[in-house]
Amino acid sequence: MAYTAKKKHPNPSSDELRARIPGWGVDLDHADRPAYPQERFDPEGTGAHWDFPERQPENTPRERSIEHAFLTPVFGTAQPLHGVSGAIRRYAYARFSEARAAHWLLLIAADRVDATGAHVRSFLTFHPDNPLTETSVLGEIGRRPVASRFGRGRVDLRHAWIDPILVAGPWVLGAWAVIRVLRRLARRA
Repeated sequence: MAYTAKKKHPNPSSDELRARIPGWGVDLDHADRPAYPQERFDPEGTGAHWDFPERQPENTPRERSIEHAFLTPVFGTAQPLHGVSGAIRRYAYARFSEARAAHWLLLIAADRVDATGAHVRSFLTFHPDNPLTETSVLGEIGRRPVASRFGRGRVDLRHAWIDPILVAGPWVLGAWAVIRVLRRLARRA
């Protein structure tokens, strides 16, 4: 066994390996390594004029893990936190360490809240989300959907039963809620 303390045979020396394996150890000599000048620590050769880079200004508060004293010198600002999902993300970063499952579960929940908000906002546009075309359900119809699933060792068969519930479930619940609201409005009128 390779990773036990008691080995039957000692490791072969570099000379033995070089004699036995053609090309073994060709990069041991620094003169033969094309990347060697870049690996050398030479601050003057790189043109860097700082030990620690200038900090990017933080115009709006950014999320930061509680394990770190400050933000990295450069950070993204393209997707600022917003709405309920932003509040959930801020809470996850402010309260829980990255080593805790609660931190990551809250971030996943924030993503789901953000996705649900995007679906709801899409109904306010002229091009709402279309679950039939965006999930490629219609593509399954003409391509032997049953025969292609069985007898081929497909791994996705284990979760195929729950996929319609996860994909269509929110749409069915949303339609049901809209119908209930419309019925109540009709009764009041």
